[in-house]
Order: sequence, then structure tokens, then C-alpha cells
Amino acid sequence: MNQEVYHIPALLPQCLEGLKLKPDGVYVDATYGGGGHSRAIVEQLGPDGHLYGFDQDEDALAGAIDDPRFTMVYGNFRFLGNFLRFYGVEKVDGILADLGVSFHHFDDAERGFSFRNDARLDMRMNRHAGISAHDVVNNYSESRLADILYLYGEVQKSRPIARAIANARKAAPIDTINNLLDVVAPFIDKRKEKKELACIFQALRIEVNGELDALRRFLQQAVDALCPGGRIAIITYHSLEDRLVKNFLRSGNFEGKVETDLFGRSNLPLKLLNSKPIVADEAEVEANPRSRSAKLRIAQRLG
Repeated sequence: MNQEVYHIPALLPQCLEGLKLKPDGVYVDATYGGGGHSRAIVEQLGPDGHLYGFDQDEDALAGAIDDPRFTMVYGNFRFLGNFLRFYGVEKVDGILADLGVSFHHFDDAERGFSFRNDARLDMRMNRHAGISAHDVVNNYSESRLADILYLYGEVQKSRPIARAIANARKAAPIDTINNLLDVVAPFIDKRKEKKELACIFQALRIEVNGELDALRRFLQQAVDALCPGGRIAIITYHSLEDRLVKNFLRSGNFEGKVETDLFGRSNLPLKLLNSKPIVADEAEVEANPRSRSAKLRIAQRLG
């Protein structure tokens, strides 16, 4: 594993500025990954400050920060509230979440996240839990597969692709990435091959890991975890998660509708601090091409 690449954090200065870190504050990095964001946060903490880093992938544990100001939490951020209670934390001053798939997941061929390398279909963030991409591709009904491809990957040819998968697996299981690529190849525009394959793999990954449901649960718990004035900074990478984040930070719900009482007063839990998402500049994109699609939104807890 290339540690230097593994630890390139997206939009790092903007995240640190957005969180408005206090030396004695308590913070959460809900998506520890390679630890790039976490290390930068810990460096700005004093002896009384603390950071809790969450990750459901056991590979991340090996890179946990060895520092008394840091606690590694082996768990999915959908259980944010439960873990904070377990550690006796009532409120935190800031929460960071980088929703991008870790470089490590894409670069480790055995994990099956990328179409660039052949491996068994897997895509589980937590390799000890839940279903794998192999289960989805081989066991889901044709109609359910089509829905997943369309809803989670916005795949335009979702129904013929799902039909082709259903027909192919009757002859033999679709065990590997290359097996799947052979099945979908007739439906891929060679001029847009990388983009269209990425959409298919994104859809499968979201389903395997229950990513959108986890994100909804996390956001709801994050509001309760923040102290008044506390900040939350979230980096998204595709329109589905960005829409959820934007709507929730702006309105407190996932539909984006600001609710008011009988007197027309809104009771918003958060104040969105940037009307437009913060994106990487040309220099960062050149140094870290995967930051190209990153969008950072920051909000502050009211009340």
C-alpha cells in the first residue's frame, strides 16, 4: 500500500477552517479512512482536546493515531450516538465526514471496488458484515437490480443491463469483476466507458454498504451530538449523497423543505454557512485528481 497516496485528504485546509477548531474541543472524524484529516485535527488540539475517529473497515485500525488525544472507534458512523454515549461524550464541538471511498479501497484489488482490476465481487466496507456485491449480482431479482442501477447509479440502460445479468447468471455465477464486465460490455459506450462503468459500480457499492441509509441516520444523530455553536463539515462526491446533505443542513430534513410554525417562524437545527459548496482548486486537483468531484458543505448548530 502506498501510504503517501493513502493519506491525501481532500479539501483539508477548508475543512479545518470550517470546523473552527478549539484547542480544548471535542471532535469527531466520522470517516477516518487513511487518517489524513484526523492527523491534521489532532495537531491543532491542546492536551485537553480530543478526537474520536470512526471507521468500519478493520484495515483502518492499523493506521490509528497513537496519541492520548485520539480514540479509534471501530464502527459505522450510523451508530454515532451509541458510540459517543459508550465513551461518555454528551456533546461535541465539531464533526467531519468525508464520504468518498478510501483510496485504499479502490487501490486494493482484492476488495473489488474498482473495475480496473479483476477480483471476486465484494465491495464491502466491513468485510465481516452484510451482503457482498456477489450476492447482489447473483441473487437479486432482475427488477430489483434494475432499480438499484437506476436509482443509485443513474444508469440509463439499467433495465437491459439487469436483464443481461439475470440471463448470464443462469448459465454460471457471475463471480468476478471481469465476469461482470463481460456481461455489461455490450451496453457500454466506449467513448464514455470509465464514466458508465463507474456508475454501475457506484450503484452496487451503495447497495452493498447501505450508504444512503447510513448517511441519513448519521446526519440525524450528528445534530443531536453537536453542542450549540458546534460545526459539521461534510464532503460529498456524487449527486445522491450531496442532495441529502444539502437538504438536511439547510432545512433539517431530507426533502429540503423548511418547516414553519403557525406564526411563520422556522425552527431550524442548523445554519448552512456556505450557500454554494466549496470545491478543490486547480492546484489540488492536479496534486490529487480524486478531489475533482469533492464538494464541502459546512453548517453550525443553532440553539
